[in-house]
Amino acid sequence: MKQFLSSINIRQFLSYFGVGGVSALVEWVVFTLLESLLNLPYLLATVIAFVFSTTVNWLLGRRFTFRHAEYRGSRLQEAAQVFLVSAIGLVFNMLLMLLFVDVCRMDTHLLKTAAKILSTGIVFVWNYLSRKLWIYRT
Repeated sequence: MKQFLSSINIRQFLSYFGVGGVSALVEWVVFTLLESLLNLPYLLATVIAFVFSTTVNWLLGRRFTFRHAEYRGSRLQEAAQVFLVSAIGLVFNMLLMLLFVDVCRMDTHLLKTAAKILSTGIVFVWNYLSRKLWIYRT
């Protein structure tokens, strides 16, 4: 636990938080545009927004957060692992969206966007720990 709380890990987490923030903004904007302006079903908008944000997150995360991490496979394998972890996060995200929108009745455009923001925050922890402990472990 002490090693996990080292200054290197804290800096890495803060970097991931910044990268995740940019990625989350991309996700929320794409989601809102698709769901509110184009009237796509909210779950379809969630999936499309996921693809955009995961791509941004992988590129920025590799460049800034995990730039010193050793990765033993190809970039294609790395991207595949990142998208696999993120796809599991997407399943969590969609389940949370169903819970918030259909069960909790957060069913206006504004409340759906709020549900998306809440879901993203909850899934953030899964994404970071999966990358840190599995994909980019040292």
